Amino acid sequence: MLNAILKLKQWLVKCLELTVMVVMGFLVVDVVWGVFTRYVLQNASSWTEELARMLLIWVALLGASIAFIRKSHLGVDYFVGKLSENWRIIGGLIVYLLIAVFAAIVLVYGGCRLVSLTLKTSQPSPALGIQWGHVYLALPISGFFIVLFSIEMMIENICKLYVIRVTSDLSRRSSRRRPLP
Repeated sequence: MLNAILKLKQWLVKCLELTVMVVMGFLVVDVVWGVFTRYVLQNASSWTEELARMLLIWVALLGASIAFIRKSHLGVDYFVGKLSENWRIIGGLIVYLLIAVFAAIVLVYGGCRLVSLTLKTSQPSPALGIQWGHVYLALPISGFFIVLFSIEMMIENICKLYVIRVTSDLSRRSSRRRPLP
């Protein structure tokens, strides 16, 4: 069961990484095309800037999910490094809980409201005619991954706490035993 969950997580992360790479590739091609049409052809393309903005939203938000799962996001760990291992794990547990709550409320719930509101009002982009609600779908999708990975990291920290407790209990029990005469 645990093996299947780990494989599903790895598959989700690979899909997320592949999606960001493809979108980033389109973003690079779009920006290069915009520069080419503006400076070489002397006739700026009307849609490249708008598409670049849309793709950048997706790259930034999905990239934030990838950075979160890789633990390569910005963090201040000076004070955390001064804590004992137990308190570091408890602090991590609290931080991941706060991140999950924030992502669930702001990114998932707020993002879903924003998507539904912009789709109801039918706000197309001026140059491409793409509904902005489809662009804003990056918010709840990114939030979903951040909540999912936060829950995984909370479970990991709880397991670490359990292992520390069990090993400390075993070491206390072994130190109480008296040697046989």
